[in-house]
This record gives sequence, C-alpha cells and structure tokens, in this order.
Amino acid sequence: MNPSTITCVLVANRGEIACRVMRTAKALGLTTVAVHSDTDRDARHCREADICVNLGGSKAADSYLKIDKIIAAAKASGAQAIHPGYGFLSENAGFARAIEAAGLIFLGPPASAIDAMGSKSAAKALMEVAGVPLVPGYHGEAQDVDTFRTAANNIGYPVLLKATAGGGGKGMKVVENDSQLAEALASAQREALSSFGDARMLVEKYVLKPRHVEIQVFADQQGNCLYLNERDCSIQRRHQKVVEEAPAPGLSVALRRAMGESAVRAAQAIGYVGAGTVEFLLDARGEFFFMEMNTRLQVEHPVTEAITGLDLVAWQIKVARGEALPITQNEVPLRGHAIEVRLYAEDPSHDFLPQTGRLAVYRESAAGAGRRVDSGVSEGDEISPFYDPMLGKLIAWGEDREQARLRLLAMLDEFCIGGLKTNLSFLRRIIGHPAFAAAELDTDFIPRYQAQLLPPAEPLPDAFWTAAAQAYAQSLTPVVHEEDRASPWAVTSGFRNGFAAHTLLSLSCNGEQRTVSLSGVGNPLRDDQLLSEHDGVRSKHLTIRRANTLYLRWDGELQTVNACDPLATAGASHGQQGGLTAPMNGSIVRVLVEVGQSIEAGTQLVVLEAMKMEHSVRAPRSGIVNALYCQEGDMVGEGAVLVELI
Repeated sequence: MNPSTITCVLVANRGEIACRVMRTAKALGLTTVAVHSDTDRDARHCREADICVNLGGSKAADSYLKIDKIIAAAKASGAQAIHPGYGFLSENAGFARAIEAAGLIFLGPPASAIDAMGSKSAAKALMEVAGVPLVPGYHGEAQDVDTFRTAANNIGYPVLLKATAGGGGKGMKVVENDSQLAEALASAQREALSSFGDARMLVEKYVLKPRHVEIQVFADQQGNCLYLNERDCSIQRRHQKVVEEAPAPGLSVALRRAMGESAVRAAQAIGYVGAGTVEFLLDARGEFFFMEMNTRLQVEHPVTEAITGLDLVAWQIKVARGEALPITQNEVPLRGHAIEVRLYAEDPSHDFLPQTGRLAVYRESAAGAGRRVDSGVSEGDEISPFYDPMLGKLIAWGEDREQARLRLLAMLDEFCIGGLKTNLSFLRRIIGHPAFAAAELDTDFIPRYQAQLLPPAEPLPDAFWTAAAQAYAQSLTPVVHEEDRASPWAVTSGFRNGFAAHTLLSLSCNGEQRTVSLSGVGNPLRDDQLLSEHDGVRSKHLTIRRANTLYLRWDGELQTVNACDPLATAGASHGQQGGLTAPMNGSIVRVLVEVGQSIEAGTQLVVLEAMKMEHSVRAPRSGIVNALYCQEGDMVGEGAVLVELI
C-alpha cells in the first residue's frame, strides 16, 4: 500500500492513549477507528472514534491481544494504517509483520527493530557489542529457576527480575534474597505471559539510588535520526513511573549531548524508524548505563511535546507516509519545563490496590495556558478489573520548573473524582513535597518519604461533620427562584423536606459515623459550593450530590458522605467469621492451599489477578484452612470470601 494514501487510522488500544492518538489523527483530517472488547463497548475511546469494531471478550488476551481480530477490523473498517499505542501489542514484532503481510501500514518501527530492541535481552546484548556500559545481569535463553538462582548469586542480591518483552512495571520483581527467588520468578513469569504473551525473563543487579533518565529519539525512512532532549522518570512505585518531567533537573548540556548521541547511535544501529525511547540509569557521578529501548510511543511523551512544541503522533503518521523529519538536531527546541503525573484508580492506603466501579464524579482541571489533561474516561464510566487502572495524565508546563510544579499542584487541587478511590492525593503530596521541589530525585524517592506521602488516616474533625450535615441537608433543599420567594416553600427555617428547625442527622464517611444536631437547614446549595464558618473563618467547599451520596471536598480530599441508620449499621456483619476476602474484583490464578492444611502467618493462600497485575492474599495469622470458596479461573468480586481459617 502506498503510505501517502493514509486517510483512515485504526488505533489498536484503549483508554487515554487511544483518545490521544485519535485527537491528532482527526486534526490531520483522518478517519479514526476504535476497537474494543465487550467490556469496553461504551468506553470513551469508542465514543470519540468515527468507527468502532467489537473484538469480543473481556480480558486483553481475548481482545486487544488478538492480532487476527485487529487486522480483520482494519480491513472491515477501511483503515490503511494501525497505531498500536503503548502496551498490548505495541512492541510485538509478530504484530508488525502481520500488519505488513496484510498490506497495511504499521505506525511504529520495523519489525526487525522491535526484534533487536523490543526484547530487553537482545537489546542488552547489542549494546554490549557496541561498547555501551551495562548493569551486570543475565540475559540468556535458559529460563529455569536454577539458572536464575546461579545468576543471582553471581550478580549478588538484591536483584531485579524483568520481563524481556514488556514494560510498565508488569512482570518485574525485586528479590532481596535466595529464599524469595522461586516465588518471585513464577509470579513475574505469569504476569509477563498475561500482559505480553511472553513469559521470558532476565535478571540484573538492582542498582541503589539511581536516577532514571530516558532519551526520546525519532527517525525517518531516509536515515535521519535525532534526539528530542530527555525526561527524568525517577519517581516510581513498584518500578512503574508515577511522575515524569522534562528536561531532567540538573543535567548539564554536555551530559545531555552524550546521552542523546548514544541513544541516536543505538537507534541507527538497528535501522530504527519512528518514535522510540532509550532508557538509562544515571548515577550521582554522571555515569549512565543502558537499561532498555522502548520501541513505541511512551506514556510520558506529552512532557517532551510541551518543551518542544512538537506533536509526536503527527510525526509518526508523517514519517509512515515517507516524509522526512522537518528539523535537524540543532533546531530541536528546548523551552521551559514540564511535569506529568499518572492518575490511577487505586487505593494508596491499602497498598495501592486497583479499584473498580463507577466514576460517580469526574471533573478535570480547568483548561488554560500550560495545562493539559490526557484522559480516557468520563463521568459515569465503569472501571473494570480487566485492564490497567490508569485513568489519565495531568501535564503542566512552565517557564521554569517551579512554575510548572505550582501549576500542576493547582491542577491536582481542582481535579475531582468520586465513586472510587484514586491516587490523586498521593500525587499532590509528591508534587508538594520539599524534596521534590528541590529536585532531589532518585528511584527510592517514594520509599524514602513514605511516611509523609502515605500518612495514616486521621479521624475527621467535628468541623467536617457539621459541614457535611449542613451540606447534606442543603442538598435536599430546592433552589428557590426569585419569582417564587413569596411562596411559603421559600422559608429556610422550620419543617421542610423532612428536616425540622432542630433535627438530628446520622451520617457515615470513611468507616466513621456521627450524629449531628442541625439548627435550621440554611440556604440551598448553589453552584456545588458549601459556605461554612468555623472559629470565625469562612470557607468554600465543593459539594456534589449524586443519588443518595454526597461528595464533599475537605482539606483537599473528596469525602464520600451517606445518611445512615446507626442501629441497623451496628448490627451489620462484615463477612464470614474467620474469612479472608478478595481485596478487589479479579480472576483467581492460583489456589495454593488445601482444606485441612495448617498454615503460618504470612503464608500465600490465593493469587488474584486484576488490571494485569498479580496480588497475593496471605494469612493474617496461623491456623487451619477450614474451607475454600474459590478455584483457579473464577472471577470474584471485591469482598467475596475466598478462604476460611479456624
């Protein structure tokens, strides 16, 4: 197919990256095609596409990882080109070859480049030949536990297990000692197989206190290649990036050039075409070590776009059409500073467990100069257990780093999500932390400041309960229009809508309950704002009513408030005595105990897979397995009893 004839693009992905790619495609006058699973039929990326094709199934393995179904969807919809996004099949050489064999255009690098660099093992072997310094490790073909044990002992603990075919923290485990290796390897292999269809692993030395600095490269079909500056992605949790910024704070011009030129040489050595990222570990002495190359568009590409003013997706499409890069290395812009955070549906207070459910409230930060939100959801959408829990990304740009940081803080303060837990407040604490403000960055940032970033929950103060009761009552009060003010229904005192001038209202929030005495309902809520006064200080609080639930922002947190019956609640039972419940919706991938088995505290009982990650349910105490209520392959809901101990 002649690349210049691209008029219709299929995006073989979902969520925010599908929406982001389609935004640029539409700006270029192209027709957009979305593919979706049964679960995603009404997802935002489908609503924004011109054409939708159902792949069927729910899990990624039955939909977004089905190469034949995606190619059939492209042909049925008239798409000439396929954009893979990131994750799923984006670094699958077989996918690239199948697209080419079908006479379609892959908006990514050649399959040969994916083979060379998409595999972490192959990439490290190539860099070793090229003389690029590597972190010590084992990247061989043998995948048995004894081989990994020998390699780990030779390298020295701690070591890092990594899936050779993937990224995003999937199939990645830190192993502190030999006793942990077998279990960690088996779990990482299952995660890798589930996420990428490839269970192969590598192991390398776990470098302490490094910075993660990566170089964005771009190459055309004419042999031109340049680097678009760098990004610092050091702030990570479980090896998954949480905050990314560009340029990397404190990087000298000479070091930027050295890393950039090294990345370009690596790309040119394999005949690379399109967008790619070469990732390095950078130590305090300014030495850098090759980690891997991601042969795709990165999640964090918006910060590069912010400091260069370039549209990388537009470049991908134009390069695929055969156009040359429009600028030279000396013309690459570098203006200001940009910071991005990843917004996840997860509960930081419970070890970041993925969250599922309905987005009862979803309000993004206001648009404005230096502000960007890339999201894949809207209010009312359902977050399922089958895919990655990322909801979107917030990106702020400023003339300097501090302006970008303060702008991002303001965006986080404005963002509003209700109905399920997210990491919004966790992100706010990171960006507001003095160490982050001082650009004291390395990959141990979150563990080092965990006490400040994940403080224990404090009881809600009396002022909150008073405000919540007033807001709840006012949310039931109809707004009176000017022409109706003479009506007796406009009176704001006395009995109305079930509330008397002096009444008791019982509320629940965050597992706490409180009965509050109200003296008058007050004026109805206007513009979702509650005006409260405490110790002579008047404050405004965002207040949103959805069905019988009130969402009230208090000290930066959106609290969920419901009316309750204290007598009924006191008698409620929270599950079967001695039962261990599912921490989230998901699929049972392993049951590791039998009825009658004696176990010790900490024993792994059940492994649950949700949102492409495995989560272990462990025994809180020693005991005997009295009953099992699940088996491998079961889909279970949050709170379902899995194992009963006696």
